[in-house]
Amino acid sequence: MAYSDEDLNSAVAAGVMSQEAATALRTHVSSLRDMPRGDEENFRLINSFNDIFVAIGVIILLVAVGAIGQAIAGAMFGIESYREAFPNSSPTDAEMSTWQAAYALEEAVGTALAGLFVVITAWPLAEFFTRKRRMALPSIILLLVFVGGVFFTVLGLGTALMQSGNDQLGAIIGALAAAFAAGAAYLHWKRFAVPITVAAGAAAVAGTLISLAVAAIGPDRFNENSVLGLVFFAGLCVFALAMRWDMSDVTRTTRRADVAFWLHLLAAPMIAHPIFNAMGVLDGGDAVGIGGAVAVVAIYILFGLIALAIDRRALLVSALAYVLVALTFLFDKFGAVELNFALTALVIGSALLSLSAFWSPIRKVVVGALPESLQERLPSADHALQSETAAA
Repeated sequence: MAYSDEDLNSAVAAGVMSQEAATALRTHVSSLRDMPRGDEENFRLINSFNDIFVAIGVIILLVAVGAIGQAIAGAMFGIESYREAFPNSSPTDAEMSTWQAAYALEEAVGTALAGLFVVITAWPLAEFFTRKRRMALPSIILLLVFVGGVFFTVLGLGTALMQSGNDQLGAIIGALAAAFAAGAAYLHWKRFAVPITVAAGAAAVAGTLISLAVAAIGPDRFNENSVLGLVFFAGLCVFALAMRWDMSDVTRTTRRADVAFWLHLLAAPMIAHPIFNAMGVLDGGDAVGIGGAVAVVAIYILFGLIALAIDRRALLVSALAYVLVALTFLFDKFGAVELNFALTALVIGSALLSLSAFWSPIRKVVVGALPESLQERLPSADHALQSETAAA
């Protein structure tokens, strides 16, 4: 069985082992891997294969209870399908409108009941598998479905009660659902303290604020770029929150580091996608042009420097697809038409593996160029393990 930092901290708190012994164990494992503890960017996903076994069972059970909720809504309303409702003749506009409204109501109630049944089921499961058994993967799944279940319950209920086809009202309902989801994440964190919960709550808060902004300004005044601009700003806020959690545990030995990991994983695509979408990367290489492709590579290098400085790899992973598109376009323009993708994969793969192999020495150079006041708030770039911080 693998033991996490949180397990070691718990053993120290319980008096099973001394703080010095825990520090010595961490130092020994770090020396075996020839990498500082922080550079490993540990997070716990599974403890054993039993986690996967339980996770499969949890998913099957939650899918079943969600389907039961939708079936109950179908039995309550009994709305016939389009072909069953109008088998022999074309419906009038009034008949079609009535059928569509009834079908939408059934769908909304089905969504609400499915979400509610999932929520009711997920909490007691978390009491056993998260609070008592401390199983990592099932805990992550149960947290996500609990928060998502609350979101869809409120969204379905709001849609059922206020069916009007008004986009502004729809944005308000979405904001209300996201706000309830954020509250659900807070309650779940207070009870179970699963590290991913803070990221789920941050995503819900971001969704609430973006939906409120859309409702206040008017959906007709928003386009994709406007919404992505808000997503980018929210991503920067989540990144700042992640750094706050990270800087509170520079040795990466407590639950705070795990919380920061999930926040970085959330912030990275929220930052990367709007930037590269605005540059036209998603429209293909021709839309980017040579100058744009070079700019994409330059931005990716900047992301790499930031990742090295803060010792987090999420930005590099989130931006990977975009730089692949840009490099493929560049190789194509410079004559390597038949080998453009192969050359791109070769360059990116070699760069990532080299960066992984020499992460510590490269990071030491990057961190060494930063002000000392900032270096003190980042994980150490040295191989020596820093003194332990107090357990979370």
